[in-house]
Amino acid sequence: MYGGNYALEQQSLKKPAYLYEIDFMRLFFILGVLFNHVINQFTANMVSDPTNTEYKLLSVSLIVHFTRMGFMFMTGVVLTLNYYHRHDWLTFYRKRFNGSIWPYLIWNALLLVVTIIVGETTQNTKSIFSWSGFGQQFVNIILHGSNFYMYYMLIIMQLYLIFPALMWLFHHWSTYHKRILIISFFIQLVELIIAKYVLPHVDTSNWIYWIKNYDINVFSYQFYFIFGTFTILHYHEITDWISKRIKFLLPTTILAAIGTVVYFCWYDRIVLGLTEGRSVSPHQPYTLIYAILVIVIILWVGQHYAMWYKNGMPKWLSSVVKNGARVSFGMYLDQTIGLLILDETLQHIHVSNTTMLFLIPLGYAFVVAISFGIAWFCYKVRPFGFLIGRPNWHPFKRAKKSKSSIKTTAKIGYDINTR
Repeated sequence: MYGGNYALEQQSLKKPAYLYEIDFMRLFFILGVLFNHVINQFTANMVSDPTNTEYKLLSVSLIVHFTRMGFMFMTGVVLTLNYYHRHDWLTFYRKRFNGSIWPYLIWNALLLVVTIIVGETTQNTKSIFSWSGFGQQFVNIILHGSNFYMYYMLIIMQLYLIFPALMWLFHHWSTYHKRILIISFFIQLVELIIAKYVLPHVDTSNWIYWIKNYDINVFSYQFYFIFGTFTILHYHEITDWISKRIKFLLPTTILAAIGTVVYFCWYDRIVLGLTEGRSVSPHQPYTLIYAILVIVIILWVGQHYAMWYKNGMPKWLSSVVKNGARVSFGMYLDQTIGLLILDETLQHIHVSNTTMLFLIPLGYAFVVAISFGIAWFCYKVRPFGFLIGRPNWHPFKRAKKSKSSIKTTAKIGYDINTR
């Protein structure tokens, strides 16, 4: 299985070419994540009306609920591309955790401070944080990843712990990659069935937090990481397979997107009688199929982007995509600042739900601009790069380098936080 083609893929991984489609996909998925969170801010600030505007917007927003899974998929892609043939795992752990733990701690602390200041300044009754309980609140949010959309960071740090084992699995069973993917898919499907149909009827109050709150459990997303690894190891075969079947895959994905609305409005809400919170959860069997379809389509679109790039894309557009991809991780980390400003603004403008709908593009553009602006500032201005996982100030390394005549070469490939 995959004999000759697999060998060719491995040879290309040792000296990887620059894959411009990865830039496109990273930017696409972070923009999708931000859009999803912007929609949440608008629905939270709508009032009940006869036309059920909030309910309709919430149901349509499910169409973009694939973005979280796409983010996980891209993590698997770029980590594998970088480390499949590099097995110095002590160096891996040192680099990965240094680039994750400090941003995680600092952003949680910074955002907690900002939230308290804004809450007290505006007398926001929705604020759940205070100076008196700062220490306990900070410990709670870093242990649980329960605020500021930082759950992703906890998941990624768990992935770092098991990533060497994942690479060993693909190396050791090098002729059974397809079986690994299929087994992973069915495990994921079983997990989602249990999460949707079993756990809500079980008393989990005494369970370990990491198990009962599967949103922060790395194994709740294991298929997407493995799918990303599989895709980059068999890249040409996967992309050829997609190209041959795109006439079927594209309309199927569109129908699946429309189906998310039916799934929410009819099956989850009426047939099962679920709450809005559980109905919009991404941990559902239907979402697994839908997310896979969208990821496949975005990979196909990314290939066309890469071809356009190589055949004369306008420089301004390629720069936007490239720079956006560079700081996509930082945009994820700092997004709460823009979302917080948006939320406070929406609370004070007092407009109709219909007007709210027309303001969504403006609110989205604002959050994207703020998120990118902060991330780009950190990327360009020393020493703030470490805040977005891209250290741009290395005083000790520079001192060491000045004393040594050893020449070093730049690494080739991609990194989850770097380009």
